[in-house]
Amino acid sequence: VQLVESGGGSGQTGGSLTLSCAASGYTYSSYCMAWFHQSPGKEREGIAAIGKDGVISYADSVKGRFTISKDSAKNTLFLQMNNLKPDDTGMYYCAAEARQCLLTSQWTYWAQGTQVTVS
Repeated sequence: VQLVESGGGSGQTGGSLTLSCAASGYTYSSYCMAWFHQSPGKEREGIAAIGKDGVISYADSVKGRFTISKDSAKNTLFLQMNNLKPDDTGMYYCAAEARQCLLTSQWTYWAQGTQVTVS
């Protein structure tokens, strides 16, 4: 299983960024996919997940601002980040898990992470 992220960078408060995560090496539709955020000095936090059946969940911190989606034909996961806040600064990781789809549980496969800085 390989997950490769792209799309991080710098954004302005109130602005938008889009992250992508290309997946390979497994049957994409058999896995839940999620995005995690780690602020400097804090633990990594699950912020958005999309299940095998398309059911979506969000952490309260991003609800209404971020949108998770996937393109199954291209095995790619997306995170559309709108109305950015300085607290959104940090590393973003996509993850895949076959057994469950809970943001607070263990996830097995991880991308390398991409930095987002909001000023």
